[in-house]
Amino acid sequence: MSIETYKYTQTFKLESGEQLQQLEIGFHTYGRLNKAKDNVIWICHALTANSDVFDWWKGFVGTGSIFNPEEHFIVCANILGSPYGTSNPLSIDPATGQPYFQSFPQFTIRDIVNAHRLLADELGIGQIHILIGGSLGGQQAIEWGIMEPERIKNLILIATNARHSPWGVAFNESQRLALTADPTFYDNTIDGGQKGLKAARTIALLSYRTYKTYGITQQEDEDTKTDNFKASTYQDYQGQKLVNRFNAHSYWYLTKTMDSHNVGRNRHSVEKALSLIKARTLVIGITSDVLFPIEEQQYLFRHIPKSAFAQLDSFYGHDGFLIETEFLTNIITSFFKTDVKGKIIELQRTA
Repeated sequence: MSIETYKYTQTFKLESGEQLQQLEIGFHTYGRLNKAKDNVIWICHALTANSDVFDWWKGFVGTGSIFNPEEHFIVCANILGSPYGTSNPLSIDPATGQPYFQSFPQFTIRDIVNAHRLLADELGIGQIHILIGGSLGGQQAIEWGIMEPERIKNLILIATNARHSPWGVAFNESQRLALTADPTFYDNTIDGGQKGLKAARTIALLSYRTYKTYGITQQEDEDTKTDNFKASTYQDYQGQKLVNRFNAHSYWYLTKTMDSHNVGRNRHSVEKALSLIKARTLVIGITSDVLFPIEEQQYLFRHIPKSAFAQLDSFYGHDGFLIETEFLTNIITSFFKTDVKGKIIELQRTA
């Protein structure tokens, strides 16, 4: 399926009070909305992903998977600030006729969700059967579940939190320091800040994986080596891989957006906000996650009224939610077979 574009012709007001005079949202849909309009699976993507969920979540979404176009109407929309089809810092500012670059207004997770709510209205979606997201995608899903508790029937939150932690903010700030240490970041060019972006991505990667992951996958075969280590080559490769498909300006803004995540903001408290969720909710934590430790998902489980909790023991750390698709499928299948209130779902990994 090719990407589609929704153009919102009215002024889009951000949580900060700033405005975008025009808003575009890139999105993909798969399958068809049924007559009852109750087969919608809405997937919220993470930091540098895109709306082509069939490409980056293989084995979990797609033909033959738990979420498939034969049964479901699957929607994934690109997030605000991302360069994959939605208004972002490289978009043209109608006031100047030039890209925004660093004049793009800062935005929050709530702004991303409000944009996607407009798209859902445009697509005629009154009810979302399952809203699912991991990491920053999970942050969006929580916000949406709070904003529109009647619209969201089932909520699946993976490796995410109710409020971004000081630890997570620190990781993001280190990445932004790498971005801005590259003087070309301020050149107001589309490819500005590429060296900084490469360094920033290698910092992020350390939070996505674990000591054990690197210890096994990047282990050297010879004891005499003194340079050109596998781990060094891997970091360089992963950094360049992001440079080839993303841009430094969007990355800077999106890390700021993640930092802003706090469901309790202007809602009295985090606990009060979470209590507003009416959806039947599954919270999944990854035991080896360094960036979003499992106690953050346990907190969600304790404070979301109709929730179940499951943990995933993954070798891959935070990135496990993108890789362990078979285990996620088993967890979600069990979730829909059980009474969820206060339920802990226990599954044994099969060889």
